[in-house]
Amino acid sequence: MAKALGIVNFSGNHIWVEGMQAYRPIGAFSFLGRYRVIDFPISNMSNSGIDQIQVYIRRKPRSLAEHLGTGRHYNINSKRGRLHILFSETGLEHDIYNNDIAAFQENMECIRNVNCDYVVIAPSYMIYSQDFSELLQTHIDSEADITLLYHSTDDAKEHFLNCNTVNLNKQKGVLSLEMNRGTAKNRHIFMDTYVMSKELFIDLVSKAHKTSSMYSLADIVNVACEELDVRGVSHRGYFASITDFKSYYDANISLIDFKMALSLFEDEWPIYTRTNDSCPTQYFEGSNVKNSIVSNGCLIEGTIENSVIGRGCVIKKGAVVKNCVILPHVIVDTDVHLENIVADKHAKITHVKEVVAAPNEPGYIRRNDII
Repeated sequence: MAKALGIVNFSGNHIWVEGMQAYRPIGAFSFLGRYRVIDFPISNMSNSGIDQIQVYIRRKPRSLAEHLGTGRHYNINSKRGRLHILFSETGLEHDIYNNDIAAFQENMECIRNVNCDYVVIAPSYMIYSQDFSELLQTHIDSEADITLLYHSTDDAKEHFLNCNTVNLNKQKGVLSLEMNRGTAKNRHIFMDTYVMSKELFIDLVSKAHKTSSMYSLADIVNVACEELDVRGVSHRGYFASITDFKSYYDANISLIDFKMALSLFEDEWPIYTRTNDSCPTQYFEGSNVKNSIVSNGCLIEGTIENSVIGRGCVIKKGAVVKNCVILPHVIVDTDVHLENIVADKHAKITHVKEVVAAPNEPGYIRRNDII
């Protein structure tokens, strides 16, 4: 396989997960109780033989930097490989100038110094499995300038509304990228995943920087569609894009379905994460758990149904947790009823005995909050 530099890019200004993103970037979000969202793109790269990986962080770096560490838990070769965390320091979190092009330009020396002919760029806020070695070989064989990964869907009116779409010709050539406005049911959702030569990538970053301070990588690639040979490759399997609060909730709940989970998790394609050694979950007499994912280290005395429970949570006697995503170390006190709720880390629900939100508008309990 040709050598490629893996780049995990951060989300743009058009993406914001209300409540949760105030504490950490989307890549650091807890997912399915044991993973972080960023585990998926890095695991895809590691499994594909990419061992030079750069992770770009725009804001609130602490939790993500702690989770990534040296990258050893991602099975990256410690002698020749490297997981390099790079920061963008050009502005505040909502600053229109604080985009991916600015981050690449600021860290251009680190990109040039990597001895790779190609770059594979993936987002930190999308969840999917993909063999990037196959995608890279497809790109090389096609002799295209840029290859983009997309996912075809028939529910684009309701979902993926903050994502770009790919407009293709009959030969799978990319004509343009445009925002999904929810005007059509069938769309090719762009997965913010690019393959190109490192030389072309550097040229595009320089061109975008000179053209407009607000240009993103997607913007300059959209312009380049008129001049370069840009191809699209279809992705098959599970795909979720965390672009707002509802999409985060839906992605967690959808993978409770075992058949759905099988389309993401494969024995030959492990998803690596930082290990957390703790005792098994204890289920006390009278507890009742149905159709849920429960992580280790929990104490369960109450009822859990159709929910995701993070590590170290306590669900006390008489409590009911239904259709919820509970992040690590949350305490749900005696006789409390939670339904359609995302409870952030270290929250305690003790004084209020019922917190119920509408199914199509899940509620949020803040980190460290006591209610």
